[in-house]
Amino acid sequence: FCLNNPEIFKTQLRAILRAGLHGNLKMMFPMISGHEELLHAKALLNEAAEELRVKGMPFQDDMELGLMIEVPSSAIMADMLAREVSFFSIGTNDLLQYLMAVDRGNERIAHLHDPANPAVVRILKMVVDAAHAAGIWVGICGELAGDIEFTPLLVGLGIDELSTSASLVPRVKKAIRSLDLTACREVVTHALSGEPAAEIYARTTGLARTRYPDLF
Repeated sequence: FCLNNPEIFKTQLRAILRAGLHGNLKMMFPMISGHEELLHAKALLNEAAEELRVKGMPFQDDMELGLMIEVPSSAIMADMLAREVSFFSIGTNDLLQYLMAVDRGNERIAHLHDPANPAVVRILKMVVDAAHAAGIWVGICGELAGDIEFTPLLVGLGIDELSTSASLVPRVKKAIRSLDLTACREVVTHALSGEPAAEIYARTTGLARTRYPDLF
């Protein structure tokens, strides 16, 4: 919608750029499915910035720009996309839904929406490695970021930031502080070695319940 309605999109972009003068603001594009889409969105962002310059309106011209990895095609192309932005944020709710071709609202197949699925672990590792190889940071938003059963897995994968609702922040912080990085990386090593989902889940939750049992 945004790319097909550039004037509506640029109104939002100009507003974000101007608001950046008043706080620590970052911008990210959602639902990017490929390299051309990202370049198109960045071109419109540059147009919006130039329009503000012409009007003499102040704005934040060094704002960090990132994108949401929530479409499998963007995860597969993460190495190319990482060259164009300052950070990734993995939207796990949508990424898992599209990756596994599952509707979470359908109770007959909702069980397939499983973060412990080996395919999910592998695609998350792919995105993290691509981001770090390009020298940018990568975060996770969505329900998975606040699920302390999976915190060992996410830490072991090398996720740099977990974005969750404010009410869950203290729990997630305590979970992270209770973990040992080497043990978390072992969870990931086993997960990438061909373990089935049930064993991956048992391994990450087992470490979680050992290190911070009081949070369960």
